[in-house]
Amino acid sequence: MNTSGHAATDVRDDTAGLRLVPFRGLRYVPERVGSLAAVTSPPYDVVVRPDGLLHLESADPHNIVRLILPQAITAGTRHRKAAVTLDRWLADGVLAPDPVPALYVYEQRGDGILQRGIIGALELSAPEAGVVLPHEDVMPHVVEDRAALMRTTAANLEPLLLTYVGEEDGGGADAVIERATEREPLLSTTTEDGFCHRLWAVTDPAEQAAVAADLGRHQALIADGHHRWATYLRLREEHVAPGPWNYGLVLLVDTARHPLRVRAIHRLLNRLPVADALAAVEGSFRVRRLGGSLPEALEVLASAAADGNAFLLAGDGAFHLLDRPDPALLDRTIRADRPEAWRTLDATVLHSTLLEHVWHVPDAPEDIAYIHDTEAAVDQAERRGGTAVLMHPVREEVVRDLARQGVTMPRKSTSFGPKPATGLVLRSLALD
Repeated sequence: MNTSGHAATDVRDDTAGLRLVPFRGLRYVPERVGSLAAVTSPPYDVVVRPDGLLHLESADPHNIVRLILPQAITAGTRHRKAAVTLDRWLADGVLAPDPVPALYVYEQRGDGILQRGIIGALELSAPEAGVVLPHEDVMPHVVEDRAALMRTTAANLEPLLLTYVGEEDGGGADAVIERATEREPLLSTTTEDGFCHRLWAVTDPAEQAAVAADLGRHQALIADGHHRWATYLRLREEHVAPGPWNYGLVLLVDTARHPLRVRAIHRLLNRLPVADALAAVEGSFRVRRLGGSLPEALEVLASAAADGNAFLLAGDGAFHLLDRPDPALLDRTIRADRPEAWRTLDATVLHSTLLEHVWHVPDAPEDIAYIHDTEAAVDQAERRGGTAVLMHPVREEVVRDLARQGVTMPRKSTSFGPKPATGLVLRSLALD
């Protein structure tokens, strides 16, 4: 699609925009599983191991976590196990392809949120094209693992979450989405977090064309799924001939109509006790021990973060606020060739100043875990004798502005949501 745009704030005039195409979705056959809710999962990187993994595996023998996080001794065995499981579920009729290619309208409702978007196979553009904007760095070992899983299963098992800013007057994709939600859905289920999920298929060629014409004038921000996006690009490079590897499964949400929530992703420093962390920052940050509950401590963190960099440390049964860093320390430890908005990010200060220069914590999986759930981060720190570094979320406009400048934030800087449930629709590359 080479139409140029001019109305919305993220339209590009110098390059092609998003090209979303229909695909034959793989979906669970309701009669073959206990319930649709019991076979879904959060995205792979949100599942808190091992408790969350075991909980999902026990919810239903066909839970999607057996594909996205297969368990075995070696990585190669895990990936082959996922491929064998996927083939068996297809042969047994647990999963079945839809009869014709479709785009899928997806709705999530709960916790005061109504989010609607459209799922399809997105043509993969070169990073320099600026059609899809990443905003975070990635961890090579995670990309390698996801690539091996996709390569072995020949499937996109869960969609990325991308956002774009639609036209003020509606029409195009938004009109197709609204019309679809007036029909009976393909599926409707409520997951244990209280969110209701509904899915509709858009198979009419005219409606598919309207979506393509609209999205072809937009660029998108990766809200969730940077490692999977990097995986898509790697696998496309491995398959030079045009074909299904030139596309990846995504959910596109118009944030002009459905603003996402932005939450922080916390760090668990497995080998750094809180006492050692506090001793190392003495004289470099203001440190205050806080009384009260976790919600009360997070309110203090939010207030402090409004005035500058601030972090909450936990793991020793208390909460410790770090704020007001020494400006000279920041000048010495943070690179000067980046925009001011990047230099002043909490995630930048954490990684460049605290982790690298003050605490000397290697950025390796055995040293740092990235945890979305605040209570889980605190609990694991206390159980392991480590330090939970609780973060305050960054604003979406800061994320988007940096992405447009081609500046990536430190890995796992943000958590946009609500995230799509994994397991509602899959994409098999063998069907495309």
